[in-house]
Amino acid sequence: MPDAARLYTTDHVVEYAYKRSLGPVLSRFFTALRDGQILGSRTAEGRVLVPPMEHDPATGDSLGPDDMVEVGPGGQVATWAWVSQPREKHPLDRPFAFALVELDGATTGFLHAVDAGEETRMRTGMRVKARWRTEREGEIHDIECFEPEDAA
Repeated sequence: MPDAARLYTTDHVVEYAYKRSLGPVLSRFFTALRDGQILGSRTAEGRVLVPPMEHDPATGDSLGPDDMVEVGPGGQVATWAWVSQPREKHPLDRPFAFALVELDGATTGFLHAVDAGEETRMRTGMRVKARWRTEREGEIHDIECFEPEDAA
């Protein structure tokens, strides 16, 4: 076989094996999650960004822990996509939706899983609430998922 027609292959593992220092804003955010609260950053214009940020993306102004306010734990679904066959690293082991949830008091969407049970229960504008993990550690998975507010 001529060299130009040979198929060369190699195996690669794509991963980001590093740890990020959180700083004062995200440290407070994750500590609040551990305590069953969701915090956002209030900008000078009054927008509330969730998750909180260290800088206002519109102006570049610094945002610190003193600019943080509590939001949610309920909100409404702004948009969503149904996952009918969850994969190993998905947050739930059964069909669910990934949704942008506009938490009460926030002006941005917060991307998270919604456990609606079945796709026919999902709709844009539906009210959802955070379902907290029993044992919280100060990480994003302390919010197990969101669920419809009318869930029993």
